Amino acid sequence: MKNDNIAAISTAMGAAGVAVIRISGDSPLKIAEKMFKPTAKTPVSDFEPNKMYAGEIVADGFSDFGLCVYFKAPKSFTGEDTVEFHSHGGVAIAQGVLKKALSLGARPTDRGEFTKRAFLNGKLSLASAEGLIDMINSESVSGVKAGFSLYREKLTLKVNAMQEKLTAALSQIDADIDFPEEGLEETSREEVKKILSEVIEKTDKLISSFKMGARAAHGVKVAICGKPNVGKSSILNALLDYDKAIVSDIAGTTRDVVEGNIDINGVRFNLFDTAGIRDAESDIESLGVRLSEKTVKSSDIVLFVLSANGVDADDEKVYDLIKDYQHITVMNKTDAGETKDSRAVLEISAKTGKGVDELRNLLYEKTVGGIDFNGEFLCEERHFYALSAAREKLSAALLAASDTPLDILSVDILAGWQHLGEISGKTATEEIINDIFSRFCVGK
Repeated sequence: MKNDNIAAISTAMGAAGVAVIRISGDSPLKIAEKMFKPTAKTPVSDFEPNKMYAGEIVADGFSDFGLCVYFKAPKSFTGEDTVEFHSHGGVAIAQGVLKKALSLGARPTDRGEFTKRAFLNGKLSLASAEGLIDMINSESVSGVKAGFSLYREKLTLKVNAMQEKLTAALSQIDADIDFPEEGLEETSREEVKKILSEVIEKTDKLISSFKMGARAAHGVKVAICGKPNVGKSSILNALLDYDKAIVSDIAGTTRDVVEGNIDINGVRFNLFDTAGIRDAESDIESLGVRLSEKTVKSSDIVLFVLSANGVDADDEKVYDLIKDYQHITVMNKTDAGETKDSRAVLEISAKTGKGVDELRNLLYEKTVGGIDFNGEFLCEERHFYALSAAREKLSAALLAASDTPLDILSVDILAGWQHLGEISGKTATEEIINDIFSRFCVGK
């Protein structure tokens, strides 16, 4: 049953100051009564909600001194009655408390089941749940910010407002169909067109924010490309501020893609030092070049490196590969050469450090510099496709709005409304819902 008692350890396993074991369902207090002996005279059945009580936690084969707190439905994370035991941290202690709870009638949770129950009980939207898992899994400050924006329902509120406008349009159409004698069809048609234009404009704004939002949330992939021996590996090491790649004067030293990551203004940048692109002289080198080409195609931005020691036809071969992708051209080795190139927006020396800080800032500005973390933006691919599908249906309705019967027009408007509902979860399929919550850990 949906509201049966479920239990799990909600903190990371390992030695720690505190471990939290959570029980949620229709009767967690009944389980707590059998495994908690409060220091105060208040029996567990009379615990005041949201108040911590100290006492003895009876675990499987031992006891621990800790705390117990009761959250009364619906004012809990899951929307159900919930009990938490706060024991001392440690694998054996936490597992012993959990095992005792399971022996008293609770069952182990599925992955993300606490949060899934919160969603099913109307405590948060599907987008908010996705924001929560993004925050938990984030490896950067910007990822936490993006997840928090989703978690605090900013996108959901925006989408709900758009759906309300479409609901008003559908209601207007229904009224004209039911009462044709009123002769208000043309007035309604103009109102529907106005609503559609407003909603499409809002979807366009959100859709245009996706690239920057996704990069801020999940990291920016940077491919460092150039012909052999222009100093790509030296640039990687300089950006990382430590030696990650082998540096040599011998052309073609890098045969595979070397990876490293840095934090720039709170955003994670994943750097990929690729093999020098040229006509390969061996099968191994040929594989490295093909891998470089694949890395370029999957990157958010390419760092095209030229050498101040000279630009030649091999550089042009690399440029032909990357020119149609977003890229930054830099002139490296300016400490040793004097070659100029109009494509280079920055002159640097990985050896001396000249221009490296400016390069970091330029990478940030070119990829995520325009994002407003206080505004509404997209960072999840699922939301991007749902909004794009909604826009397609609403654009079709607007295009036909001047001469198509209103009842036929409402089909596309309703389809657009349903696609928007996939974001909040109002119309999401069970498959989508299960997939999202499967990304959570067991204790969340």
